[in-house]
Amino acid sequence: MKDKIFIFDTTLRDGEQSPGASMNISEKVRIAHQLEKLNVDVIEAGFPVSSRGDFEAVKAVAKEIKNIQVAALARANTKDIERAAEALKVAKYPCIHIFLATSDIHLKYKLKKSREEVLKMAAEAVKHARRYADSVEFSAEDASRSDLDFVCKVFASVIKAGATVLNFPDTVGYAVPDEFGQKIKYVMGHTPGIEKARLSVHCHNDLGLAVANSLAAIVHGARQVEVTINGIGERAGNAALEEVIMAIRTRADALKVQTDIVTEHICASSRLVTMITGIPVQPNKAIVGANAFAHEAGIHQDGVLKERTTYEIMNPCAIGLAKSSLVMGKHSGRHAFKQKLKELGYKLGEADIDRVFERFKDLADKKKTVFDDDIEALVTDEIFRGKDKYRLVYLGVVTGTEAVPTATVQIDIDGELHREAEFGVGPIDATFNAITKITKVKAKLLRFSVNSITGGTDAQGEVTVRLEEDGQVVIGQGADADIIIASAKAYLNALNRLEYLKKNPVKSLY
Repeated sequence: MKDKIFIFDTTLRDGEQSPGASMNISEKVRIAHQLEKLNVDVIEAGFPVSSRGDFEAVKAVAKEIKNIQVAALARANTKDIERAAEALKVAKYPCIHIFLATSDIHLKYKLKKSREEVLKMAAEAVKHARRYADSVEFSAEDASRSDLDFVCKVFASVIKAGATVLNFPDTVGYAVPDEFGQKIKYVMGHTPGIEKARLSVHCHNDLGLAVANSLAAIVHGARQVEVTINGIGERAGNAALEEVIMAIRTRADALKVQTDIVTEHICASSRLVTMITGIPVQPNKAIVGANAFAHEAGIHQDGVLKERTTYEIMNPCAIGLAKSSLVMGKHSGRHAFKQKLKELGYKLGEADIDRVFERFKDLADKKKTVFDDDIEALVTDEIFRGKDKYRLVYLGVVTGTEAVPTATVQIDIDGELHREAEFGVGPIDATFNAITKITKVKAKLLRFSVNSITGGTDAQGEVTVRLEEDGQVVIGQGADADIIIASAKAYLNALNRLEYLKKNPVKSLY
């Protein structure tokens, strides 16, 4: 049977130390319940002595969470430990997490203490904490930059004092994987009584190596990893829970360990933390980034459609996603385009697909991403539209801080010119009102959106509108450097499509 890796989640404590990531009590409790769904082994709920709010938050989480261990952080002194114990009083499975620096640089400049003093402080703190909790974790802060023999000596001392978990942190993200793995191996082999405790690691991401260092530690004997959702945390953050977990799951053949995490809750957990903290996940972030299961390259799309594992080493369902996505752009191939048409409900012949695909490629050269609405518009344009009934001839608008927005529009309707002027709450509203007055079409505007096709202040803007009339829904699009003109073109484009559908119903094609 594979060894279990215990997952110690510190999103609510170290994660909250991300600039701007402060959470209130109800938000912490909400995330704690999500972590319980994930089935992490330990939730570090906060640092009770740091503030009244943190004390109350730890207390609230301890009261709510009954299936897994709840930890509170404390420095190696009586006041901190007793404050943590008080916050954890209602916890079913309390854990007091004590930290004390062991590196010479911290001893000299921060603590201003000798090694002998630190050794004594560590043992006394753990002994005191055991009066309040059966589970006590001791962290040797800045262990990766400490003298290893001294760390082993401290660890041996706190084991005798009752520590159940020993944490070897890479506090400033300084270590590299092979080096860090060897340090863990050394500690495992040179700490008397190590078999009585679980060795944990807490890696920061200052060099982008937090997950790699955590995995290296596992290979060399660590059996607990301290992580945060989305990797949030102090400075560059911590080892990301989702990356560590999915690496263990995906490469079980190499790592030969397992966790009890319910991975299907990973995606929801990531989104919840993003929503509460306001810290977005970068699109190319592993596992939970928007692009993690997205494919745009034609060769990749073709491979995934034929057999998912050609370009996906993980099943998106495993983290709670319904499926991977095909991003339609200039690199997309015909196979993916055909699949997208099928998903949108169109049943076209091969010749029609070829015609629409050629138009799609032209559009993709102008836009970074071609959306579903764009493709629907192309299909309607290329397959279902005849000669346009409405054509924009002239558009003039008056607007400003004091002026009432007014639009004058001239439209060619089947070869006959019509002109009207109308007011509106803005120039685009006035333009649409004038077009409606001329065409006498009573379509309902369901959606209006604007995107930039090119960059810069002189960017070409693209407007998309969705209209509905008598149950028929159409997409209209227009592009121009002037967004008001683009809007008028899009509105008329949609009206022309409605006219065509009135004369040529296409129900059988959906």
